[in-house]
Amino acid sequence: MSNVVSVIDTSSNTVITTIPVGSFPFGVAANPSLARVYVANVFSDTVSVISTNSNTVTATVPVGDSPIAVAVGPTGARAYVTNTDSDTVSVIDTSSNTVIATIPVGDRPVCVAVHPTQARAYVTNGDSATVSVLSTNTNAVIATVPVGNRPSGVAVDGPRARAYVPLVGSEAVSVFNTDTNTVIGTVPAGDFPVFVAVDTTRARAYVTNFDADTLSVIDTDTTTVTATIPAGDGPGGVAVDPAGRRAYVTDENWDAVSVIDTDTNTITATIPVEDAPVGVALK
Repeated sequence: MSNVVSVIDTSSNTVITTIPVGSFPFGVAANPSLARVYVANVFSDTVSVISTNSNTVTATVPVGDSPIAVAVGPTGARAYVTNTDSDTVSVIDTSSNTVIATIPVGDRPVCVAVHPTQARAYVTNGDSATVSVLSTNTNAVIATVPVGNRPSGVAVDGPRARAYVPLVGSEAVSVFNTDTNTVIGTVPAGDFPVFVAVDTTRARAYVTNFDADTLSVIDTDTTTVTATIPAGDGPGGVAVDPAGRRAYVTDENWDAVSVIDTDTNTITATIPVEDAPVGVALK
């Protein structure tokens, strides 16, 4: 583990710089409205705040024990951090880079996603087999959704009122209705599905299957798998560009990021990065 963030130029598919952060950086989220990126440092119990203008760390925010994932709200005013060993979520005021609330959730929270239009955040609890639904107005849990064995990643499709949760222990993805907070289906995935990204424009969800070395493509209108794409060695984090034409997947065992053409479902580039990359975000 190099304890750095690699910055990639997506037009040339090359690393243009690396930024030192805390110990064991894992989750990463972009905040375009403030030209910042937030990195959860698991072993430092901190979040590094990076300026995307200068590519330097401008603040370090202490959070809970073993922060693993981070998500930014739609206005950019708040960032939400899952603290796996504290069973909490830290809420960061992005203007002051301070924690303004700590929310108890389920056992061993893993990932968090924020609804794009409603005042809700969704937290997967790996050892509780649930998703905690948070009110981002009151910073409190307002619902708990049973989803299945060892939920990991989570992504929200706002226009379709759906959330997608890979289940590491079930080789499947749980789909629940974000209006009713009820599970409406389960979609088969590959071995050890971990993370997910949603392309709302093209009605797709992309799920990384770590042990299968593949990416499952789900049609979010029909809730069916339409393709399974080879995706390197140990695929983990996944992000889709705003146009939905490229998916970026971290390959932990390749020390690389795979670039996938979502029209042809093929890898078009492999970008070498530092040791064991996990999270990926686009700004």
